Amino acid sequence: MYGLWKPRVLGAWRVPSAGPVILAVNHSHIVDGPMLMGTAPRPVHFLIKKEAFIGPLDPFLLGIGQLKVDRSGTDRTAVTGALGALANGGVLGIFPEGTRGEGDFASLRAGLAYFALRSSAPIVPVAVLGGGDRPGRLVKALPPLRGRVDVVFGDAFDAGDGTGRRTRGALDEATVRIQKRLTAHLENARRLTGRTG
Repeated sequence: MYGLWKPRVLGAWRVPSAGPVILAVNHSHIVDGPMLMGTAPRPVHFLIKKEAFIGPLDPFLLGIGQLKVDRSGTDRTAVTGALGALANGGVLGIFPEGTRGEGDFASLRAGLAYFALRSSAPIVPVAVLGGGDRPGRLVKALPPLRGRVDVVFGDAFDAGDGTGRRTRGALDEATVRIQKRLTAHLENARRLTGRTG
């Protein structure tokens, strides 16, 4: 990542130095996951679509602790692996919108709330910004080579309401709370860096 772009990491000290934590990352560029893996202060286990595990990438991604997920339905193996990583005190990286898009946290899926409530792990919002506000890129989903990419970590927070509930209603309520926190972090990160995308 440092050879192809110029990452600037802000607030990495906000990531707890030990214990389970979930990094909730906006997703608008192809390199958001690798960028976070290369700049986070702790190793990150990402849920990555199974289609990415092809050829030599398959043993490489598995070897560095990434988790293969089948997005066509509920992948119980991936869910168990993610909860296991958190139970072992690891860091789970999640794109809460499920796929690459505008990267504005506008449409969150319930997966992030599920993992947060099941594991009681705090969530650290992360904004990866760079390239989206620059015209003339050859590949829209790729920041310009040697361009600066800002990785901004926010304050850790708990998704639950303190009751320990894990019902569907609790998941829905937690998703709303999470979305507000992630959106606020993204707005703060944009102000801090002067970026729009």
